[in-house]
Amino acid sequence: MNRHLLALFLFAFVGLAGCQQGSHPAEAALAAEPPLQQPVAFSMDELQQRTFQYFWDLALPDNFQIPDRWPTKRFSSIAATGFGLSAYQTGVARGYVSRAAAADRTLNTLQVLWNLPQGPGSSGVSGYKGLFYHFLTNDQALRYKTVELSTIDTGLLMAGVLSAQAYFNNNDPTENEIRRLADALYRRVEWDWMLDDEGRISMGWHPEKGFLKTNWHGYNEAMILVVLAMASPTHPIPANSWELWCETYEWDTFQGETHLNFDPLFGHQYSQLYIDFRGIQDDFMRQHNSDYFINSRQATLANRAYCIDNPQGFVGYGPNQWGLTACDGPAGLDTSWQGKPVSFFTYRARGAAVQQVIDDGTIAPTAAGGSVPFAPEECLATLENLWTTHYDSLVGPYGFKDAFNLTYTTPDHPTGWYDIDYLGIDQGPILLQIENYRSGLLWETMKRSPYIRAGLRRAGFRGGWLAEAGG
Repeated sequence: MNRHLLALFLFAFVGLAGCQQGSHPAEAALAAEPPLQQPVAFSMDELQQRTFQYFWDLALPDNFQIPDRWPTKRFSSIAATGFGLSAYQTGVARGYVSRAAAADRTLNTLQVLWNLPQGPGSSGVSGYKGLFYHFLTNDQALRYKTVELSTIDTGLLMAGVLSAQAYFNNNDPTENEIRRLADALYRRVEWDWMLDDEGRISMGWHPEKGFLKTNWHGYNEAMILVVLAMASPTHPIPANSWELWCETYEWDTFQGETHLNFDPLFGHQYSQLYIDFRGIQDDFMRQHNSDYFINSRQATLANRAYCIDNPQGFVGYGPNQWGLTACDGPAGLDTSWQGKPVSFFTYRARGAAVQQVIDDGTIAPTAAGGSVPFAPEECLATLENLWTTHYDSLVGPYGFKDAFNLTYTTPDHPTGWYDIDYLGIDQGPILLQIENYRSGLLWETMKRSPYIRAGLRRAGFRGGWLAEAGG
């Protein structure tokens, strides 16, 4: 297994293993969902408002962190908290909450993050050297069991923190304090401490055994991490970090689309929640007469084309029912389908590209939802079909539940498997990318961040809006 695939494997199973549904019954107490009215027609407004409520309603009452999943209750996710900080801005823009209420929630969240204990110990802390542990306990927001100090999840958290800094720009005590705390949180992160002997950012660190042996290198969801680490005014990583990031790129053709490949769609989405890559290019994209936005459109269309081809013959795949990415799944069960062995996974980074295909018949709405700006016609048609066709089983008060699999049938699931949970890291891309498509809200907000501009320029990006932006 090459290092790129090993890194993906560890990301999916070392860090995210805790995401698996229902594996610890004592920790998985279920809360009753709010009652739903009769099914309503699909619209972006309805989907966005319900998805927004996941972050607004479910933020933990004592520490304002966002649950990793719901209604299964286990721990909060620092990446989901980052998405939540950005979700509050969408709530203001769409009129779901007032600016004052969103500012108050944001300030409370940042105050908690700043005051959570940091240190080298294995327990009783939430982070170390400005970074945060992947998952935090619901009650005290401390390290959950033995999860890793996570670089990518800290990066996504800091992206949300910086979006709050850029968005709340009024001159009043609350918004002034939001900007001050956001700046302090970002400057506290010691990105350079996470560099390994290859000069790349390690995926994580455990106090019990040190740094993970896998590191972040391209192409995947960690573009935002590298950009923020390069931009740091206090603990920057070296100027050649983007060059090292690009060294392992795989430019190839899959399903008729020639592009920079990565198999699960979340890898094409996460960084582009925050950075508008339209028309700006690094050296690699200049050489290929493309940009990362165009690349994500091609990856989205290739993912869809693979599902339409459906080489394994899974039930339900089609032009308006597709989408492979990291998500929940029905079970860790090895069985057969149409005479061929198939492994049905629980939580897994599913996807399709030249590197590999991981497909067990599980479709995740966030695959299309997080790609709406890239291929709006195809993605919105898919979201409408999923909403209309599977409303009773897949849609709830917080929008789409995480995933479903029509091939997996058992006596308990005679018509297929439908997840019981919503996942914060999958809700965020749906809400934020639909808003980017509709108004460009988060993209325009982050263009005002001097750190985003500095990181992109240090990475060699030129042209487009970056050429026009000052600072």
